[in-house]
Amino acid sequence: MSDSLVIIPTYNEKENIEKIIRKVFNLSFPFEVLIIDDGSPDGTAAIVKKLQLEFPGLHMEQRTGKLGLGTAYIHGFKWALQRSYNYIFEMDADFSHNPDDLFALREACVNGADVAIGSRYVRGVNVVNWPMSRVLMSYFASMYVRLITRINIQDATAGFKCYKRVVLETIPFDKIRFVGYAFQIEMKFTAIKYGFNVVEVPIIFTDRTEGTSKMSTRIFREAFVGVIQMKVTSWFRSYKR
Repeated sequence: MSDSLVIIPTYNEKENIEKIIRKVFNLSFPFEVLIIDDGSPDGTAAIVKKLQLEFPGLHMEQRTGKLGLGTAYIHGFKWALQRSYNYIFEMDADFSHNPDDLFALREACVNGADVAIGSRYVRGVNVVNWPMSRVLMSYFASMYVRLITRINIQDATAGFKCYKRVVLETIPFDKIRFVGYAFQIEMKFTAIKYGFNVVEVPIIFTDRTEGTSKMSTRIFREAFVGVIQMKVTSWFRSYKR
């Protein structure tokens, strides 16, 4: 059994799911993969089930209905903590996150980080195929998060990460309230408040070429308002471990 688990949430990813799974299992390190599928009507889960016959390290949890990115990852975190994984990753199914970068994230945690973030902005702006409006929205969202929360993270909304097990054992998941875009911000903020060492690892982010983006204005709105709520709530919480 590997010590490293890559969690990939899916909803209607039939165009990408087999390719991303094969890519991860063809890497030189034996990562295992957990797919969290939210009842994809396009047959994503059926593709994963077929591939499980080929890859023993491929796991899947199926949920009924589209329940949100944050709850998918928390479901995966709890699943991982019931087993002996030491490094738990978040990664998208659409190749916007390059599986080759899993090595750099893992190495950062092996060498002292508690959370390693695949960062688009730690060395300039490293985004491919995004419209300028989307780049600016994402970049200024991170500036807004830094302004409100005072955390020194250049890519506060990044969703490509590696956690050491101890981080996920410490964070109380029942206190994580956001399920969309703001979930990624809240997890970073909470890890830092608990005193964990959060580092950024430069990556190149490439927008999906197949399938449909799940981003919406509602998700951005949740993040905008949620950051203020999160900061105010933190004044009344204890972060002892």
